[in-house]
Amino acid sequence: MAAPSHPEDMLTQVTQLWSMLDEMSESTPESYHRFMQQQLEDAKQYCAPPEPHLCLQTHILDPNEKSLFINLCRWKRVPAPKSPTDPIPLSAGLLEEVSGKAELYSIIDIAYNPSVLQRENQAEMDHLITLTFKYIEEHYNLSLSHSYHIATFTLKGSLKRMKQSLRGGPVPAPLLNKNMRNELTLDLMKHNLGEEDHNNTTLLPNKNVTQSKVHLIEEIASMELPEEVNTPAYELTIAKDANRKPLKIELKVELPKVSSVSECELSISRDDVIVEVPEKYRLQLDLPELVNEEATTATFNKGKGVLLITMPIP
Repeated sequence: MAAPSHPEDMLTQVTQLWSMLDEMSESTPESYHRFMQQQLEDAKQYCAPPEPHLCLQTHILDPNEKSLFINLCRWKRVPAPKSPTDPIPLSAGLLEEVSGKAELYSIIDIAYNPSVLQRENQAEMDHLITLTFKYIEEHYNLSLSHSYHIATFTLKGSLKRMKQSLRGGPVPAPLLNKNMRNELTLDLMKHNLGEEDHNNTTLLPNKNVTQSKVHLIEEIASMELPEEVNTPAYELTIAKDANRKPLKIELKVELPKVSSVSECELSISRDDVIVEVPEKYRLQLDLPELVNEEATTATFNKGKGVLLITMPIP
């Protein structure tokens, strides 16, 4: 069904939708209830934030040589490819240059549907990473080293920065089936009530794989949605030896609404730490000393609702 081109047409379709829902609620209340529950569940999934999956570290070779961290993220808002030969939709943030305390590096955030990141074998994952590298090279006019390693942490930089980066664009257009029935759906109304259409799709040809492989990556845009979470109470201390040399940083975070450590998301870099419990808490701190993120440990006291993070200082 074509999107309405005038406000009057859109208003007519919205009126038709509400009439349809009113009729459904009276004639088949059970179907109406199932329909509304499904729409609420779809909306919940659509509004869920992106989540870190893994972080790749490689190097930009040209124009200026430096380290590049690629945060691969899971995001249910990004559509899954319809078939193995269809384009792979992705949402990409900006390429950001960061001046750390000890080095200069760049970060980019790339989000895929969770099903895309569930590769059945390493060859498929390598293939997806190769496509990601080619997208970055062509989109930002860079030359990358295709030699990489997977970092021990899942996210470079803060969780807040990553979410803002990926949510910086407009609403993506839904992928419509050519055989879709001529009925007005809530998905279509949501798209029609949004901003004007944006032609932000980028197709990246895959030149080095056979026809049975995935051929394209499709870039989609995204939107920023407000979040309301609480900043938890915390205590940060620096343990020192007899000579007053810093040994480690201990961070205690009070999470009284958390019942299991599985609810917590922890991201640590050399100079900052992010603790997040979706829809409940978020804490972002710049650390007073550089830490060894690979040797960091975290324990959760379920009885007290306290998360203890111990970060050794190299």
